Amino acid sequence: MGWLRLGVRLTTFTLFLAATTSIATALRLADGITRRTADRTPWARFCFRWACRCLGLDIHQHGAPADTNVLFVSNHISWTDIPILGSLAPTRFLSKAEVGQWPLIGWLAREAGTLFIRRGGGQARRVRNQISENLKAGESVLVFPEGTTSAGLTVLPLHGLLLKAASESNTPIQPVTISYRRAGRPDHLAPFIGDDDFHRHLPRMLRQPPARVDVVFHPVVTVPAETGAGDLTRQLREVMLEGLARVHRGELDDGEACPVRTAGGPERPHLPSLHGGQQSPDQSTG
Repeated sequence: MGWLRLGVRLTTFTLFLAATTSIATALRLADGITRRTADRTPWARFCFRWACRCLGLDIHQHGAPADTNVLFVSNHISWTDIPILGSLAPTRFLSKAEVGQWPLIGWLAREAGTLFIRRGGGQARRVRNQISENLKAGESVLVFPEGTTSAGLTVLPLHGLLLKAASESNTPIQPVTISYRRAGRPDHLAPFIGDDDFHRHLPRMLRQPPARVDVVFHPVVTVPAETGAGDLTRQLREVMLEGLARVHRGELDDGEACPVRTAGGPERPHLPSLHGGQQSPDQSTG
């Protein structure tokens, strides 16, 4: 059964990549003809949704993304985090430079507006300035401040340099928690860690029944300019850890809504108070 599932999904995913490549090529040609850059956001979100379907992911959304642009801050488990989160919220991503070198996938990521950073390359300040410019232009950007992927059992300590783009651009932050489970336990197949390769990781995932993915959109917070990087990263990590613990305890399995507060309202909290908020209906997609 596993090999049959792999064959069907791999064929579907290959056809999806071909269709996505055609869309990206058409958009590039349209840019050349009109001499204007077309907005990739709706097309990217459409493609991300179909990517999740081809990968057989069972996605459950709790809370909602902000209705204005924000800096999304999420924990990081796998390369699949990007299509999952991209299917739920219109945003640009920050990804490690290695992804940009993947055949076809890297080109598609660049066409979708992904920003790339090389670890240890001294590019963090340049990338932070670029994120700040995107936020000032009204775009949302999503970063993974752990700096690497984890096994999904906890949230690693966060790096604060890129998060300064939020206060520099006067843009709020929305923490996000993502978790993968299989048979009610943390999924050991989803994490993309260490020296794992995409071409080996993809077949392992496609052979198995769908994993359940829970995505928790936490309350939006504003970041006063005087907030220290240490305080900010510590409190954001606590929020994401709380979300991860709730998922692992099964508290969200029965459709319980997570607290969420959208940006733009008079009740938006300021740090250091990152908790509380009104209830929002639970949503599922996949």
